[in-house]
Formats: sequence, C-alpha cells, structure tokens
Amino acid sequence: MSRPLEGVRVVDFTHVMAGPFCTYFLALLGAEVIKVEPAAGDLFRSYGGDRHGFGMGAVFIGANAGKQSIALDLRQDAAKEVVRRLVAQADIVVESFRPGVIDKLGFGYEACTALKRDIIYCSVSGYGQAGPMRDYPAIDNVIQATSGMMSVNGNDGDPPSRVGVPAVDTYTATLSALAVLAAFVQRQRFGTGQRIDVAMMDASLLFLYGSSITYLIDGVVPRRTGNVGFSGQPTAGLFSARDGKQLSIGAVQQSQFEALSRCLGHAEWISDPRFTTVPLRRENAAALTALLHAAFQARAGEEWETVLSAAGVPCGLIRDVGAALELPQVRARSLVQRVHPPGGAPDAAELQVLNAGFDFAHDGPRVNGPPPRLGESTRAVLESLGYGFDEIDRMLKSGAAITTDG
Repeated sequence: MSRPLEGVRVVDFTHVMAGPFCTYFLALLGAEVIKVEPAAGDLFRSYGGDRHGFGMGAVFIGANAGKQSIALDLRQDAAKEVVRRLVAQADIVVESFRPGVIDKLGFGYEACTALKRDIIYCSVSGYGQAGPMRDYPAIDNVIQATSGMMSVNGNDGDPPSRVGVPAVDTYTATLSALAVLAAFVQRQRFGTGQRIDVAMMDASLLFLYGSSITYLIDGVVPRRTGNVGFSGQPTAGLFSARDGKQLSIGAVQQSQFEALSRCLGHAEWISDPRFTTVPLRRENAAALTALLHAAFQARAGEEWETVLSAAGVPCGLIRDVGAALELPQVRARSLVQRVHPPGGAPDAAELQVLNAGFDFAHDGPRVNGPPPRLGESTRAVLESLGYGFDEIDRMLKSGAAITTDG
C-alpha cells in the first residue's frame, strides 16, 4: 500500500506559516507539493535567521520539508503559462494571499476551475473571503487579539497576553488540511471539486472552543483562570514540589481526587465535609489549595509525577520545549524525524523535523526529504510539464523562471 495522498499533486501558493504548514501535512501524507515562489522567495525563509547556511531559518525548514520549489515571475506571460499547465495537472491548489490578490495574478478559483473542472481550491486568509473585515491584513498575534484569545490568558486582573507560540497559524493550518482532505474524499465519492474558505479568525474562535461555547450557550464571557484548569477546581492547578519543580495537576473526577488525597498522605480529605463534592471543593478552594501546597512539599517533582500518574491522577512536570522533545516517550514515537540538509551536502548533519502528530499501523505520514532551496525544482518541474531544453533556457534567461540547480 501507499500513503493516502501518493500520486496527488498540490500547487502551493502559500507563504509564511498557516498556509505552508497546511501543505506540509499534505506532503507528509504523500502528496507531491510544488511550492510556487516569487524571485525573492517566501518571506518565511528568513524567519529566525539562517543559522545553518542553508538560506532558510528553522521555522521554514520545519514547514516545508519534502516539498519542491519552483520560482517564477508571475508578471511575465511565460511564467503564467507555467502555472496554467501546473494547475491543469493538479488535484489541489492552496493559496494564502489576502482576498482578491490571487485573482489579480490570474489564478483565482474561477480561473483554476476553467483549467481543471474538479480542482480542490483552498484559500487561507485572516478573516475569510467574505464579511466586513475580509480585507483587513492579519498575522498570528493580531488574530489572537481580535478573537479574544489574548483576553483569556494569565490570571484574573492581568493585562492581555498572547499565547507564547503562533497557535492561530498552526491551528488554522490543521483545519485547512482537514478541509482539503474532506474535499478530496468528497471528490473521490461524487466527482465534484470544491472551494474551501479558511479564516484564521474562525479557526481561533474554534481553538477557544471551551470559552466560545460557554458564551454562546450561557452568555458568559469567560474570565482568566491562570494555571487553574478549565474545570475551575482547586485540584486542577499548579503546585511546587520539595525540589522547587512545578507540577500541573488535573484531578477533576471524584476518583482522581480520592487517589490524590491518598497519594499525598491525606486520606482524611475524602470524608472532610468541606471537600466531599466538586461544588464543596470549589466553595472551599482557598482552604484546600493551601493544604495541597503544603502536602506537595513532601517529595521531589519527578517522584510526584511518577507516583501520581501510576495512581491515575493526571500530573505533569513543567518542562521547557527542549526537555519535552527529549523525553523517551516522545523519542519512542514517530513524531521527530530526521532529514538530509538542503542541497544534499554529504558531510552536513541531518536535521530534525516534526511529523504529523499521528501515526498509522502501516503507510502512515512521514517526511519525504529536506526543504527545497529557492527554485531548486524549477527545471525538473518545467520538464515534467513538457517544456523543452531551449524553452526552459529562454525562461531562465528572461527571469520568467528562476533556478538554483545550476
């Protein structure tokens, strides 16, 4: 068997993060992703600096491994003809320009369906293709503000604070990939193409599901709860162990509260009239929280993580990202994969990138290869589209096409 998208061609007009990360998922599932870039390349190539001499930063590498790059000057008719041929042979087109921009380039949805009737066409933008804010420019931290995400971070009374990672970009990418896959299944079953409209704003509000649905159903604007879990229980929070390491505890079920009490050496809490039910524990949160903080001083953090987890109490040490990625649990799975460096330098160290975050029993997602240098695949893609050597040479000399493969 092959991976799910083997033989599927994706024309990738995306840039920066949400769009490229969407098409990265498709590449992991076996699709041939051809990244169409301008002569200057995707702005994302320079994010984070060029620490390894590959002409690209770490975040670009991580969202573009396994893709091909063709560099074109779409102001020239010869370059536009290349894209027309590409789209005519493609299954999926993904773009992440502001609404209307790709139409001006000549490759909006209607233009692409004229080239390929059943094309799956996905547009990723800040606020979507319709609505009074559709033309507003957007970036991750701005959408975190406008969607309410910044309003729910931190403790009550704190100023607004962004999530420390580009959560909007990554979740928008995940939703986009899901939408593309759903449309692909739809086409396989019914023979129809699809236009997909994904907005970072919508994705952000969906990402805030617990808060969004609380407002929609109860009319309550969620308040900040700091490190206390969404349940609001005092047994779902952050505590310091004897060695100063901090633990996040999530004892939200009655059985978990009882197991926590026993592990902490305070089985009497189970029958304490202040703590016998969830509502009572919330009502007496200050008293229970003080007792919990004192009890956690009995052991070191790693001991608590082991003991409580074995007892069925959700418990995790606060780690930095590096420590998390080096955990034996993470390394035992297929999440971190190695690829050769761009350009294939034999003496260069392999790079580590992330896989899809899920696995199959067989033929699952995997990284195809390194991220492409700008225009690395231009000549090969043009040849696959039927261009002869002389035609390719003319386009390269005129600047309609750009390559780095010599």
